[in-house]
Amino acid sequence: MTDINSVMLIGRITRDLDDRSFGYTTGANPTARANVSIAVNRSRRNQDNTWEDEVSYFDVTIWGKTAENLKPYLSKGKQIAVEGYLKQDRWDDKATGEKRSRIVIQANTVQLLGGNQGGPANGAPQGGFGQPQAPSYSGNTFQNAAPVQNNYQNNFGGNSFSTGSDFPEDIPF
Repeated sequence: MTDINSVMLIGRITRDLDDRSFGYTTGANPTARANVSIAVNRSRRNQDNTWEDEVSYFDVTIWGKTAENLKPYLSKGKQIAVEGYLKQDRWDDKATGEKRSRIVIQANTVQLLGGNQGGPANGAPQGGFGQPQAPSYSGNTFQNAAPVQNNYQNNFGGNSFSTGSDFPEDIPF
């Protein structure tokens, strides 16, 4: 019987790809490999009822055609969603002789998020390969997004759902 090993994260890439973080395996069938690090932000409430931001960093390995296709878009600050599994790498430190290990996320799927942030500098289209550009959120307005018509009465007594500051404070759930 196998156990469950599944991870899903959304975070921002912490550094641009370079020769150390992107390459190909050696052998008869070389496979592309991209190693990225992502920062995942989380807010938590302290005992004194104040909110504190907490950042965790995770190493992610992307393989094959996915790594090749996403290479121009994997730049510092780009928001991505990663679905995959955890893998523990183990090795002996040659300098000290100590046994070392680290946990890496092996990506099964990677989705680009966040609109125009990050990506290639040569003006290549954002949002994927032949897909419409994803909208980005800035303040109280969406950039590059078609207007949304809400023709229903919502549960809060208004005629439309808004991203502004007029959102009711008492949510019924």
